[in-house]
Amino acid sequence: MNVVLVGYRGTGKSAVANRIARRLNLRKISLDDAIVRTAGKSIPEIVETDGWPAFRDLEESVVQRFTDQDGLVIDCGGGVIERDANHARLKQAGPVIWLTASVTTIARRIGSDTQRPSLTGAQSFVDEIADVLQRRNPRYQSVSDFEVCTDDATAAQVADAVVTWLVEAGHVPAS
Repeated sequence: MNVVLVGYRGTGKSAVANRIARRLNLRKISLDDAIVRTAGKSIPEIVETDGWPAFRDLEESVVQRFTDQDGLVIDCGGGVIERDANHARLKQAGPVIWLTASVTTIARRIGSDTQRPSLTGAQSFVDEIADVLQRRNPRYQSVSDFEVCTDDATAAQVADAVVTWLVEAGHVPAS
């Protein structure tokens, strides 16, 4: 079994994935880190030199590689749900947890991160977040089995909520 975390940038996926992996004795995989290792360059470099379609192609191949494995907590990049093929693979890999946060919270959390290239290239930072969330939220919702808002919660609290749900839903045994 795998546990898959999806959600927009800055919703806490990486921190929560680390905690869930420790609690359930699973291996945590960051798809973005795997993409960087595969490409040999940072995500901003991939996007700048090769474009978003090339990045999404790399992402799709990395998704396929890891969703064919077992015993993982898969920390997905925010746009992983943009491609239908990823959507299907994630759904089959294990329970999908959607971490949400408000536009204000996301902007505060990722405002100074230079490793996150613009997704639209033409809008203010806050407008971009709002517009991309509006487009992606239905896709996050359709792929997810459980949703947790991270606005006012610590990574530990979110991980606790996820593990509690995984036990209650019968995905993992009670400890």
